[in-house]
Amino acid sequence: MSARLDMFGSPAATRFWKHIIAANKALADSAVPVGTRELMNIRASQINGCGACLDMHTKETAAAGETALRLHLVAAWREATVYTDAERAALELTEYGTRLADAGQGVPDEVWANAAKHYDDEQLADLVAQIALINAFNRGNVIIRQPSGGYQVGQAH
Repeated sequence: MSARLDMFGSPAATRFWKHIIAANKALADSAVPVGTRELMNIRASQINGCGACLDMHTKETAAAGETALRLHLVAAWREATVYTDAERAALELTEYGTRLADAGQGVPDEVWANAAKHYDDEQLADLVAQIALINAFNRGNVIIRQPSGGYQVGQAH
């Protein structure tokens, strides 16, 4: 399988994606732990069916020391006992922020309030940015059918 379009072979696509990649780099200074943000990336990518992002984020997160158990249970985080309350709040916000049309009301107030119990305004802004960003990457990759499985740790840096 090969991608329908080389996102960096087109000047128009390159102009757009360089800004998305820059936005990702801006989140590197986030006060939200990188492990939490990676769990959010994985969960949104599962929901969106983005194999390319799952390939990258699971490999990078494992290489950074995340346990296999926690990686394998992200899809069932509600039933899993291996996540902190703050991680659960971030995962819940990620799900609602990714499934906007399914919720019918966007992100419910109680989901936001739960996240606000664990994160300050700056961190909440980073959570929102992380959710928007991973969804942008997911959508681009799914639309062009970016293949997965061949990602090497460090490749995106």
